Amino acid sequence: MPIRLAGAASLSALLLLAVGCAGAPADGKASPGASDAVTPAKPLPMKPTPRQATWTGSDHTAHPLRITPTRLARGSDSDLKHIRLDDDLKGMVPYYLTFSYTNTGKKTVKMASPERNFSVNGVDGLAAQPVSLFRTNPLATDSGLPPECREGGATELAAGATAALCQIFMLPKSQRPATVSYKDDGGDTLIWPVGNAGGSAKGVLAPDVPADGITEDSRRRPVSLRITPKGVRTGSLADLSRFDLDADQKKMVPYYVTMQYRNSGKYDLLPSMSEGVSLRTAGGQSVQRMTFIDIGGPGVAKCPEAVPDKMVKPNGVVTECSVHLLPKGDPPAAVLFTGDGEGSTPIVWRASVDQQ
Repeated sequence: MPIRLAGAASLSALLLLAVGCAGAPADGKASPGASDAVTPAKPLPMKPTPRQATWTGSDHTAHPLRITPTRLARGSDSDLKHIRLDDDLKGMVPYYLTFSYTNTGKKTVKMASPERNFSVNGVDGLAAQPVSLFRTNPLATDSGLPPECREGGATELAAGATAALCQIFMLPKSQRPATVSYKDDGGDTLIWPVGNAGGSAKGVLAPDVPADGITEDSRRRPVSLRITPKGVRTGSLADLSRFDLDADQKKMVPYYVTMQYRNSGKYDLLPSMSEGVSLRTAGGQSVQRMTFIDIGGPGVAKCPEAVPDKMVKPNGVVTECSVHLLPKGDPPAAVLFTGDGEGSTPIVWRASVDQQ
């Protein structure tokens, strides 16, 4: 997970996840109480269901943990006004994820950092940006940081011990969280829905709404398209039995994305628009289509590459299907089409999955 640094301080003052912000009394614990400059965060509806998970440390040893996201709260864009943020984070809204983790194994876990496996994800399937903050003045009585993220988690856990931690995530104002996810080092992605996860968001189209896009022909001339999603289906690994999948791919779930393209431009097109199709998952991952080496073969019968399989002339229509392998437990949240050429911008649809 990328670490985004904000603020100015010496490296010795760098604390992951905004640890220990207020003045410290003799026992070394941070003083409670919020800054007058901080707007109270608004908790969002999320069921704090404990889940069994795995975290793997730098020693490549897998440790069993029980993890529970206990609270997700929406902050204000003014919460971090005294922090120097990267330009691409300015104007975003902070969300504060608090979670607990318990060592369910028999050995002490050292240097535990399960926060790196967590993600807060928007309705459009895009993962929020995690933020790490510098402590600008360790002796200050008030740092201006939100109270949710003033305590640090334990990096060493004895068997049966529990710790809690808070992490800051940034989302654009136009988006809202749909899920909290944890990428299990030893298995499936774990998902916790937030509020009405099936709702809409700015810039995200309904699953079957046509949209206009742009691509290029073989001579790199711009060609406009009218694109209509025709469905996302859950597939089966048996459908891909003709192809050589590796061990990790055999643990995943195939999804078939069908799109219809009308050539609304002036030049012929090779039916290859599905190269610009990708899926965003509920866990915030972006998954490109699979490329199969199958010269002259039948391909994937339940997901034909192009119908009809010939050049698409102006005003012609072609239907294409692409295969995407997703981790178990991490279903599609959105379908994206990214075209080619100047003026092309990604188009996002909310994914609606049909079972085969």
